[in-house]
Amino acid sequence: MTTELKCHKGMGGKVQGVALVADDNFSARYDLDRIKGIFSRPQHKLVGQSYVDKILVLNTSKGGVASAWMLHEMKSRGIAPKAILFNTANTILAQGAALADMTMCDRFEDGDVTSLIKTGDEVIVDPQAGIVTILDKS
Repeated sequence: MTTELKCHKGMGGKVQGVALVADDNFSARYDLDRIKGIFSRPQHKLVGQSYVDKILVLNTSKGGVASAWMLHEMKSRGIAPKAILFNTANTILAQGAALADMTMCDRFEDGDVTSLIKTGDEVIVDPQAGIVTILDKS
């Protein structure tokens, strides 16, 4: 059995991958070691974990133009998440995701996305349809 979550239509292409989830906020500038591909801010709930090729699921985006530019830089070097899902994303980070051609969605109808998806879940993100599918583990 799969579970479909409805969200606001997002940007980027349809992707499938493993979720990395935290009820925490996200700044590409301050939370990440963009050379090693890990969360590096000691206070972040995902500190030490790799974000590379993961579907990141977080509460909200923080930061301004530098964070938006950093998404593009990460993607150009192949050290980026496959997608980022937020409860709410700010407009500047959404612009950064568009520039990076990174898949991003937010505003889930079913509630707090950080409690609906668990770390390790295999998910399909279809931003044009506004649907995130959690695949059955069996």
